[in-house]
Amino acid sequence: MSNTTHERTPQLRADGSLRHLLTLDGLPVPMLERILERAQHFVREIGSAPARSDALRNVTVAALFSEPSTRTRLSFELAARRLGADVASVEVQLSSRLKGESMLDTVRTLESLHVDVLVLRDAEDQVPDLIARDVEPHVSVLSGGAGSYSHPSQGLLDALTIRQHKGDFAPLSIAIVGDIRHSRVARSAWHALRALGVRDLRVAAPAALMPSDYLFEGCQRFDNIDDAIRDCDVVMMLRIQTERMTQASIPDGERFFTEWGLTPARLRLAKPDAIVMHPQPMNRGVEIASEVADGPQSVIRHQVRNGVAVRMALLEMVVGGRP
Repeated sequence: MSNTTHERTPQLRADGSLRHLLTLDGLPVPMLERILERAQHFVREIGSAPARSDALRNVTVAALFSEPSTRTRLSFELAARRLGADVASVEVQLSSRLKGESMLDTVRTLESLHVDVLVLRDAEDQVPDLIARDVEPHVSVLSGGAGSYSHPSQGLLDALTIRQHKGDFAPLSIAIVGDIRHSRVARSAWHALRALGVRDLRVAAPAALMPSDYLFEGCQRFDNIDDAIRDCDVVMMLRIQTERMTQASIPDGERFFTEWGLTPARLRLAKPDAIVMHPQPMNRGVEIASEVADGPQSVIRHQVRNGVAVRMALLEMVVGGRP
């Protein structure tokens, strides 16, 4: 599905509160900042007791994931439970969808079971948007990832992680490296960081993995990692989908690591206090060296921690804004 064939579903209610989160593209900057500020309220140090409240007491959250997920799904479910919600989890590929039931029929079934918030992941770009158009007025839809189009909660947790470690966005140089063409993570990071004021945003990828010119407007484009990360404050590596390496123009894992992998030597090209990010799952020894992923400049575990905080903020906001 192409998102250009349909009018975009409004994400805000008439009073300006957040109802759905389908994309960060076009979301007002004050709303982005409000989400980050509320998410920071829920952040706790790794190893300490998690934040909890009863803000979602008597609310039911259902997760419908038709693609595999570990971090996104688990963090949404933990976020809902830590806010006091009832949580239902539906393996769509194992559900009635295989029996011919459409996704919308599944959603209507869940509405009949008093589900208030739907968290959706689908391989098709526009499924969350189409479902958001059809749900009852009291129901909210949060995208947990849609095709290569959008992963808004990931973009928010990445922005929160950068703000925690680097403060003001405007003076930062940020490089996003890897499979830019197919990455919903890269697109949501681009939308968030551009809106929040990053002036030097760079994307780097082999030619076969670089998107069309109309995407990533305002970004510098690089065809090698060394130039892309030179003097950067933030290096965000992306997972390389190894199945794409069957394409003749993309090197195999060992060659890709030689040409594009983030190694300790390459990381020294960035600023001495640069942070390293990765949305996971990681291909160690393909796009990133273990010494970097586990090293002192890595904030990858902080990204995971911040994922729960961001998703708590989102759930609280969409429920709290209901009439």
